[in-house]
Amino acid sequence: MDANFRHCAALVHDADHDAYLAALFAPERKRAALFALYAFNIEVSRVRDLAREPMPGEIRLQWWRETILGVRGDQAPANPVAAAFGETMAQYDLRSEIAAALIEAHRFDIYDEPMPTLNELQRYAAETAGAVITFAAQILTGQARPIAADLYDEAGWAVVIADILGKLPHHAARRQLYLPIETVGRHGADPEDIFAMRATSELRAVLAELRLGARRSLARIADMSGGISEDAWPAFLPLAPLRLWLSVMERADYDPFHPPEMARWRRQWHIWRAAKSLRRIGG
Repeated sequence: MDANFRHCAALVHDADHDAYLAALFAPERKRAALFALYAFNIEVSRVRDLAREPMPGEIRLQWWRETILGVRGDQAPANPVAAAFGETMAQYDLRSEIAAALIEAHRFDIYDEPMPTLNELQRYAAETAGAVITFAAQILTGQARPIAADLYDEAGWAVVIADILGKLPHHAARRQLYLPIETVGRHGADPEDIFAMRATSELRAVLAELRLGARRSLARIADMSGGISEDAWPAFLPLAPLRLWLSVMERADYDPFHPPEMARWRRQWHIWRAAKSLRRIGG
């Protein structure tokens, strides 16, 4: 593994340990490519945290888009993640338009406009987390979309909902609303209560609906796991700890602005169990 890929592996180890562990269940020859993919996803996903203001965020995202599309080929080698992911895209024939759509979807992150509808959030999930899982499966199997497309969407939905629930206090502090405003309004919740970090009964109803959707997605993946090639299983392993983590939020003492923490050893245990039987993702 050369220096660029080692940089990616270290980044994933520190920033997305579940993905790092999942990649270790892949054949050794595939791991570097998975680390490059996950590192690319980390870099694009955290643009808002690094840039803080919309204009620098737009510039960063545009740089990534042009790099992925080959416009900045002379600059990519200077960035270890861009260089490693570019090599991975070429080696595994990953479609640049899917990567570009992922980058474009993350433009939502750099502004404070609320997510408008549940359908828009589902599209965001499919184009971000769903695309990453699609690419991971392609790296692992050597086939584009080797699994039914809706399973990628189900997996992306579960990942994004878990991310929204886990980062709710962080998003509220900067007045950013990933909860669909349509769903918030339907339950009578007030965005100002969310930004003030008041855990109202109306907000709890919104979050319960999203958790239910995520659990249903995990259950569907489990039910369909028999049709997923074992070669592709590591692409889905980062989802393994989610069901237990979501179930903890059903307790009466759950505070949405202090999301529960799950010990690393427990997360590792669930990933290891799912590596033996992917059906365990659903329970």
